[in-house]
Amino acid sequence: MNLPVLKAADFASDQDVRWCPGCGDYSILAQMKKILPDLGVPREKTVFVSGIGCSSRFPYYMNTYGMHSIHGRAPTFATGLKSTRPDLMVWVITGDGDALSIGGNHFIHCLRRNLDVNIVLFNNRIYGLTKGQYSPTSTEGQVTKSTPMGAIDHPLSPLSVALAAEATFVARSIDAHVQHLGKTLKAAAEHKGTSLVEVYQNCNVFNDGAMAYAQERKQRADNVIELEHGKPLIFGAERDKGIRLVGSHLEVVNTADVPADDLLIHDAHDPNPSIQMMLARMRYPDMPEPIGVLRSVAGVATYNDQINEQVTQAKAARGEGDLSKLFRSGDTWEVTA
Repeated sequence: MNLPVLKAADFASDQDVRWCPGCGDYSILAQMKKILPDLGVPREKTVFVSGIGCSSRFPYYMNTYGMHSIHGRAPTFATGLKSTRPDLMVWVITGDGDALSIGGNHFIHCLRRNLDVNIVLFNNRIYGLTKGQYSPTSTEGQVTKSTPMGAIDHPLSPLSVALAAEATFVARSIDAHVQHLGKTLKAAAEHKGTSLVEVYQNCNVFNDGAMAYAQERKQRADNVIELEHGKPLIFGAERDKGIRLVGSHLEVVNTADVPADDLLIHDAHDPNPSIQMMLARMRYPDMPEPIGVLRSVAGVATYNDQINEQVTQAKAARGEGDLSKLFRSGDTWEVTA
């Protein structure tokens, strides 16, 4: 039987999209709907799980299964779902506050377990849904409604957190760089294991232009470096700047001043995340910020495969089991009036 060929419009729900006009979330939604038909996974086998925040309205706008769950706990729901239904393609939609503040613990453990799910983290460096408080990724000195004298917290880097947890797929893209965003989301979906895609997403109401250096095309070339596995790290509007490794640190060089083999060659497949961590720590304005796939390591066992293998082994050794009998076994007692 020939299955119907799906198009991007087939993944759009009948719900009105209720983000603010001009919000970067629209771009992420559009690229997600665009890449899903290419993955060949039926809508009834696709699930979006979200927490709380502006980004977390995402499941309502997808014509798939979805769950709008609890603040910071989307990875927990996704873990149970993927473990019991490994045939499903599961996406976790979250934001910088949802994932890195109240949900930080769940986020880290999902990454280290290598659960076969895809996490898309919308990073706008602000709490948008609650109207403009600072978030775990807000920059030092940032003035918000909850930091009138400027934020004094050091911002978290989602990429650094993921690499420290030795996630097997770590990437970054930008809402305004739509072709790159679509390509990055597709690469994440095709990876077996936990994939994290951080997306720089503009909140044009409460933090407009915070990442203009990366989002605006006329600025992007000099402030962002697009990573490609096996390719030298070169950037700049004239493609005349590069990155080289000197001892234990990275530095920017003019390509005309150094031999070509001095430039760092990006290795996304290296199991050792040390240099990938150096790339994640490159911050504007001192260094160009990396976008693309920082890390993609194959062949690491997934949590859902391993837990289902244990279930299979337990059934082979002890049979299917009887839940009613289990409840009445071991230490039991009666409560009397």
